[in-house]
Amino acid sequence: MDVRRSLSQHSGPRKSPHEVSRRLAEWVTPGLAPQDPVRMLEERVAGLLGKPSALFFPSGTMAQQVVLRVHAERTGRRAFAGHPQTHLHVWENQGYNALHDLWFHPVGDRNELFGLDDLRAVKEPLAAVVFELPQRDIGGLLPDFADLAAQTAWTRQSGGAAHCDGARLWEAQTGYDATFAEIAALFDTVYVSLYKGLEGVRGAVLAGDEDTIGQAAVWRRRMGGAIVDAWPLAAIALMGMEANLPRMAEFKAHAQALAEAINADGFAHTVPHVPATPLFHVHLPMSRHDAQRAAQHLLEETGIRLFLYARSNPDPGRSSFEVSVGLSGLEFTPREVVELIRGLPSRV
Repeated sequence: MDVRRSLSQHSGPRKSPHEVSRRLAEWVTPGLAPQDPVRMLEERVAGLLGKPSALFFPSGTMAQQVVLRVHAERTGRRAFAGHPQTHLHVWENQGYNALHDLWFHPVGDRNELFGLDDLRAVKEPLAAVVFELPQRDIGGLLPDFADLAAQTAWTRQSGGAAHCDGARLWEAQTGYDATFAEIAALFDTVYVSLYKGLEGVRGAVLAGDEDTIGQAAVWRRRMGGAIVDAWPLAAIALMGMEANLPRMAEFKAHAQALAEAINADGFAHTVPHVPATPLFHVHLPMSRHDAQRAAQHLLEETGIRLFLYARSNPDPGRSSFEVSVGLSGLEFTPREVVELIRGLPSRV
């Protein structure tokens, strides 16, 4: 299917092999050794996050399972906690248990951010608590910074590690009056994605103290992640850091303008009402199947991909989809997005 324009950050012309290869060819300079982009990337991320060490991984799934394994072995505990809709539990076939013999404590209500009282309700000693910033599957909600600081402090006082699932940390920083390093200082370890807000192809970086990252490197090799020729992934990520990181506040402002227009129109509404980051959800008065069918017809007829997939709702007559604004999202005006959403029922 020819995608000419995409509101979804994860598809469309900017993600095509030809476009990515063209930008990569412009970035790579003569004399660049294969290991240079990986080293440059690790040093750049460690510096931004204010951590002593950082390590490239081919996927965030591997990075997070590895670091939880390291925290478990350090503490002698096998349990970790996180939001009921944490990526580790919902999207990874429970790899933490199948591969590492860890178990998961869901904390709080699945449709809300968890709080300090929710953490205190977990009576089993924890190896780590995973904090996802922002919490993607409930609309990109972001905890108050002071609340987050109190929760990470409790985690450490309880003998566990505070780990940040920062797949969208680049976007989350726009919701705080704090630098990346100030946010990362709340956590023992931080994982960041290279392909979401940075528009990379694949990959992740794990940052923390030298001992933890050293142990993570052993497990990366055991799991087949110490790939020799990772330089294209690292180089594309560095390109994204140069082009996209300075524009995250712009992406957030556009997300807020889109949400304001959607809510003012009244056909659909957003969660949160005012996005704290470039990520939010749009809730539709349509079933998931009808919304998916309408979006497919829109793509076939216009070449516009409005979203990747529709999410179900406890009410079968309603559904939602995710908006994550990046460079491609800036091409859509608020009025155009409203018209596209309002027109979905006619395309079923």
